[in-house]
Amino acid sequence: MTWNNHTVVFCLWCSQPVLQSVVAAILWRRKLHKQFPVFFMFLLAQIANFVIIFPAWRAGNYGLYFGLFWFCEAINAFLGFKVIHEIFLDVFRPYHTLKDLGTLLFKWAGVVMLLVSVVVAFSNSFDQSPLVHAVTTLQRSVRIVQLGLILFLLLFSRFLGVSRKQVSFGISLGFGLFAGVDLMMYVLNSGGFVRQALFNLINMSAYNLAIFVWLAYSLSRKVVRVAAVNHLQTQRWEQGLSDLQHPVASDSLIPMFENMVERAFSRSSHLEGADDHIPPSRPANPPKANSAAAGSKTRP
Repeated sequence: MTWNNHTVVFCLWCSQPVLQSVVAAILWRRKLHKQFPVFFMFLLAQIANFVIIFPAWRAGNYGLYFGLFWFCEAINAFLGFKVIHEIFLDVFRPYHTLKDLGTLLFKWAGVVMLLVSVVVAFSNSFDQSPLVHAVTTLQRSVRIVQLGLILFLLLFSRFLGVSRKQVSFGISLGFGLFAGVDLMMYVLNSGGFVRQALFNLINMSAYNLAIFVWLAYSLSRKVVRVAAVNHLQTQRWEQGLSDLQHPVASDSLIPMFENMVERAFSRSSHLEGADDHIPPSRPANPPKANSAAAGSKTRP
C-alpha cells in the first residue's frame, strides 16, 4: 500500500495539526507558554509546516513538496533541540552552577551535531540529495538526545526533586517515546526488515501518541517540585562544580598563617594585660616578729 492511498496514514497526518492546536490553546490559556516558550513555538511551527506542505502534496507538485518537507524538517530538528535545552533549564532551575554547565554542554553538542551532519552529507554516496543526508543525520542526533533526556529524568528525578507529574516531564516523555520508536524503525528500515509504508504508519502513530501525552500533561493540574530525597547529595554536586569554577588561590596559605599568628599574639597580649590587673594576695601564714629583738627594745 503506497503513501497516496494509505487512508490511515492520511488521517493520522491530518489529525496532527488539530491536536497540536488544542495543546497550544491549552498552554496559552493556562499561561504555560510563558514557562515553555520554545515548546509553544515548536507546536506553532508544526502547524505552519502542515499548512505549507499539505497543499503542495495535495496538488501533486512533488518537487516543491520535497524541498519544503526537508526544509521544515531542518527547522523541526533545530526547535526540537531547543526544547530539550528548555526542559533541562526547567529541571535544573534551583541549581545555577549545574544549569550553567549544562548550557555550555548543550552549545557544544549542537555544534558537534551540526558538523557531523555536514560531514555525513558530503561523505555518503549522492544517490540522494546532500540536504536529505544532512537533515536526516541531524534528526537522528536530536532523537538520541531526546531519548537520553527522558532516560536521565527517569533515573535522576528523585535526586533533583522532579515530579513525574510536572509538565516538563510530560514534554520530555512525549519526545522520548517518539524518539525511541523513530530510531528503532529507522534501524529496521535500513536493514530491510520494515517496508516504507509500515515505517510511515508506525512513525505517524508514535507521533500522535506523543501529542496525546502532551495533551494529557497540559490538562493536568500544576505540580510543584517535590523535596528531593537525596537533596544533600545534589547540593554536593552543586558545591563541587562551584569550587571548580572558583578555585582557591595557591598563595592563600600565607594569609591563613598570618591570621593564625595575629590571633596568637592577640591572645598572649590579652593574657598579660589580665595578669597586670590582678592584686597581690596576702600570705597565708605571715611571719611573726622576733621576740628577742622586741624584748630588748622594751627594757629600760
